[in-house]
Amino acid sequence: MPTFIFGHKNPDTDSVASAIAYAYLRNQLNHSAFPGVLGNINLETKFVLKYFNVHTPAYIKNVKTQIRDLNIDHISGISSDCSIFTAYTIMENTNFHTLAVLENEKIIGIITMTDIAIALIKEDYYTLSTSLKNIADAFKGEILSDCTTDVNGKIVVLAYDYESTKDLLQENMIAIVGNRYDIIEHAITSKVALIIITGGNTLSPEHLKMAKSTGVPIISVPTDTYTTAKLLNKCNSISTIMHTENIVSFSTNDYLQDIMDEVLKTNYRNYPVVNKHNAFIGFINRKHMLNPGKKKVILVDHNEYNQSVDGLDEAEIIEMIDHHKIGDISTNIPICFKNMPVGSTCTIIYQMFKEQNVEIPYDIAGLLLSGIISDTLFLKSPTTTELDRRSITELNMILKLNLQEYSTKMFKAGTTLEGQTIKEIFYKDFKEFKLDQYNIGISQIFTLDLDSIFNQKYDFITYINKIQDSENYYAVFLLVTDILKEGSYLFFKCKNNHLVSTAFQVDVTQGIFLEDIVSRKKQVIPRIMDAINLLR
Repeated sequence: MPTFIFGHKNPDTDSVASAIAYAYLRNQLNHSAFPGVLGNINLETKFVLKYFNVHTPAYIKNVKTQIRDLNIDHISGISSDCSIFTAYTIMENTNFHTLAVLENEKIIGIITMTDIAIALIKEDYYTLSTSLKNIADAFKGEILSDCTTDVNGKIVVLAYDYESTKDLLQENMIAIVGNRYDIIEHAITSKVALIIITGGNTLSPEHLKMAKSTGVPIISVPTDTYTTAKLLNKCNSISTIMHTENIVSFSTNDYLQDIMDEVLKTNYRNYPVVNKHNAFIGFINRKHMLNPGKKKVILVDHNEYNQSVDGLDEAEIIEMIDHHKIGDISTNIPICFKNMPVGSTCTIIYQMFKEQNVEIPYDIAGLLLSGIISDTLFLKSPTTTELDRRSITELNMILKLNLQEYSTKMFKAGTTLEGQTIKEIFYKDFKEFKLDQYNIGISQIFTLDLDSIFNQKYDFITYINKIQDSENYYAVFLLVTDILKEGSYLFFKCKNNHLVSTAFQVDVTQGIFLEDIVSRKKQVIPRIMDAINLLR
C-alpha cells in the first residue's frame, strides 16, 4: 500500500512542491509514495507545474478507512455449473467456508458450507441436475459416450435382474448399473438420460456404437454401485442450492464506518467485496473490521488537524515535515517529525535529498526552488534563513535560471485576481489557528494587482464580517501583501477592536498598511498572541 504525502488545505506552491518532491525521494529509496493535494491549486502553483512540465497531484478527499484498506480474503469464485462436490472440496482445501458464485466476474449467488450440509440432508436424493464433466470429475470416471453435456433426470439403481427393472426405464432416468449388460442394452434402447456403469466396467464397441446412435451418454466410474448411488447427488450443480436473493456486498470504495449498521443488521459470517466495476475480489468479516488497516500518510508543510485532511484520525501518520510552529497533531507511536525554523518546507526536503545522496532531476529541482521562492517572497520574508539562500543557489546550479526574471513571472502569474469572486480570493490561502481558547482565521493574499482589492474594499469587509459572525471566530484577518513594497494591507473583524491596535501599534482603520509585515507565521501570529495576553 503506498504512502500518501500531502500538504495543507488551500495548497500553496511550497506545500504542493514539497509533497511531489518528497514522494519522488521516497520512491527512489524504494518506499512507495503517492503525492496528493487537499484542494484546488492556485494560479502560481499552476504556473510552476506547467513551467517544469509536472502533472498536478491527485485530489485527496479524505483518508478515512475504506474496505480497500482491510486485509481482504482473496478467495476465487466459482461458476454456477460447478458441482456441490467441487465447492465442498475448495472450502476444505482453503479452510474458507463461503464462496461467491460468479458470471462474467459478477456475483450471482453465494454458497456456504452450511448450505451444503443442509442440502445434503434435505435435498431430493433421486434428482440430478448437472453436467457429464461434474460427474466424471467427482468420481474420477471416464466418459464413454458424450452425446450431451447437461444431465437432468431421476436417479434409479438397476441392481435387480432384467425382468424386475425393464419397466422402470424412461427417457428422463439416470441409470446406475454394474456389469449387467442386458440391462445396459435395454437402458440404451430406452434412451435414458444417462447410464453410469460402476466398478470401472466398460462396454463393447457394439454397445458404444448403439449408445452414440441413440444419443445416450455413458460414464464408467471406479466406485461400486452403493458408493456411486450414495455420492451422486453431490454432483448436482451449485446453482441448485446457492442463495441468489438479498446478497449483501460491499465496494472497495465504501467507508468502514458507513457499513457497520448493515453488518450489525444482517449478521452474516462473510461479506463479498467488489471493485468499482462490480467485479468480485474477495470477502471480509468482523475479524477484518475489528483490526482494520489504516492509510499511511506523511504530512508536509503543516502539523495541525484543522489544516489537514478529513479523517486524519483514522489514518496512520508515519512522518511530518514542516517549518511552522508545533501544532496539535499527536500520534500513538513515535514517528519521524522533522521541523526546522526555515522559510520553506522545500528547503527541508532539499536537505533530505542531500542527506540521502539522491540525485535531483531538473523538474524536481525546479519545484523545490519555486517552493522556496514562493514562501520566502524571493528571500525577502523575515522567515528567510541562510539555509534557504544556500538552497536556492545550489538548486539553481541544476536549473541555470535567471532567478529575478523567473520569480517575477511566477509572482505575476500567481497574483492576478481577474475573474475570481470575493470568496475565491479570500480562501486562496486561508488558515485557522487556535490561540489559547480563541479561534483566529487569517487569509493572506500576495498580489501585484492591488486595484482589484481596493476597488472591492467594502465587499471584502462585508464578507469578513459574515465569516466572523457565522463561524464564531474571535477575529478574522485579511492580509493583502504587496511584494514590491514589502508590507501588507490589513482588513479585519474582531470581537475586541483593540486587538489590532495592540498587536500592530496602528490606528484601527480598515486597509491600514503594515510596513515590513509579510509573514503570517513569524510576524502576525506572534503579535496577535501577545496582544490577546495583554488584553485579558
